[in-house]
Parts: sequence; structure tokens; C-alpha cells
Amino acid sequence: MSEMPELPEVEITARLLHRAVVGTEVSSALAPGVNALKTFNPPLSALETRAIHAVRRRGKLFLVEFDGDLTMVVHLMSAGRLQLFDRRASLRDRTSRLLLRLDDGRELRLREFGTKQRAWAKVLQSEDVMEEETIVSLGPDAWPAPPPFDELLDAPRPLYALLRDQHVIAGIGRSWVDEILHGAQLSPFARGSELDEEEGERLRSETMARLGAAIDHYERVLKLPIPDKLPMPLTVHARRGEPCPRCGEKIEAVFYEDYVMCYCPTCQTGGKVMKDRRLSRLLK
Repeated sequence: MSEMPELPEVEITARLLHRAVVGTEVSSALAPGVNALKTFNPPLSALETRAIHAVRRRGKLFLVEFDGDLTMVVHLMSAGRLQLFDRRASLRDRTSRLLLRLDDGRELRLREFGTKQRAWAKVLQSEDVMEEETIVSLGPDAWPAPPPFDELLDAPRPLYALLRDQHVIAGIGRSWVDEILHGAQLSPFARGSELDEEEGERLRSETMARLGAAIDHYERVLKLPIPDKLPMPLTVHARRGEPCPRCGEKIEAVFYEDYVMCYCPTCQTGGKVMKDRRLSRLLK
């Protein structure tokens, strides 16, 4: 399975879906993955006969807007995908969590891979969307124009953790934080509170540039149907042992329980190779 969808992947998906489904009516709405639907008022059936007005993004969330001032908020979590298909899914399809069957025969489908079943959707009155608990908790979007980073990240926590914290800044995850920190030549373990103004601006500029370039890449190479695995233009993340694209030295990694952080010692940590966190725990 591919990496967790982050801001560039959600942004391009929203754009492609928006172009394809705006104006199309929902003929039926089903939730085969009963745990995926987190609201009951309005009911999912309230979307039936309504036309789709827009597909937008906030952080890593989708906002699908309908006639009658209804909006469906969709969170893919770690293994979800929102995709458009020309044919309708069988209700026995184990990946299907939510099916919006359209009046032209196509289907907008929330799918999830793996066994955890954490992806979810909520149908809300549009006026209530900005008060939804997950959206309220989000920090400012990482793209296109986040606020100054020397103030935004002013906390005694590692940059790697701060940039991935959706309450601090919305949209960045494991894949793109490796790319951004490498591009900015900053250590993942540097403290946000230690950033000076120049480093903060360098990190902010790199964030906007990397995410924007990824979206531009997707605009060139992606079209419908949206694949399960997107061609993420990564040069550092998951590249342990390969040469650094800037200096040519070997990319190193720190392994955690359920993910890996990649970095270049020469470009980012003053030549220091960081300890394997799994081994460190065993030695305590």
C-alpha cells in the first residue's frame, strides 16, 4: 500500500474530483463500512437527489459540498482513499466504507485498505462545518501561505514532531516532513523554540515550495481514475542508504515502532548519525 495521503495528495485528489463531479446528483448513498459514518443527523440519505457543488480540502480532510447547504467531511486517516469509479462497487467489496452513487452511473467511493477501519465521514449542515471538532483543532494550512514559522513553531519540541502535529500546522505527515527538513537543511531533532528568524523563514519557504512542487507534479502526471498508489516525487523519505540528492552522502534513518524518519547527516545533523530508537529502548 502507498504512503498515507498528505496535503499534496489530498489537494490533487480534491481538484480532480471537483472537475469531474460538480453538478452531478447523488442517486443513492450507502455506508457498507458502518463504522465509517460518524453522524446520523442529517442522515446519509439526506444527500440523495442533491447535486455536488464542490470538492475542497482543509488540511488532510476533504469537504464535499452539496445542494441544500450540506457538506460531507471525509478523513482518510492512514489508509483511506476517496476515488471515482465508472462502475458501482459490490456491497461485498471489503475496501468500501462509503458509496455515493451518482445519477450518471459513476460512484464516488471512500475506500480503506488494511484492517484498522479508521477512515470516517460526517454529513453536516454547511454552516456547522467550521465548528466540527477535527476542523476546529487544526492549525493553519501548510500550503499555500502559512504564517511565520519562528512564531508558529515556537515550542520546545523537535521540528519533526511539530511539523507533523496537525494542531500546529495542517497537512504535513511522515513523507513530506522528511523532504521539507532536508530541503531546509535543518535537523529533525532541532527544537522549534530554537529557530531564529532566518531559519524559520527558510523552513517556511521550503514548506511552501516542496508542497507546491508536488502538487504541480501531480497536475502533470495524474488523471482519473485516481490510482491507489500515487507517484509521490520523494527524494529523501524511504531512501535510506541511497545518496543524498544534494551532497551525495548516504541517507540515514531513525526507526521508530511504526515509521521511519530519513535524513542526511552531512546536510542536516552536522555529520552526526542519530541512534536507532528501537535499539535505544531495548538498551534501557
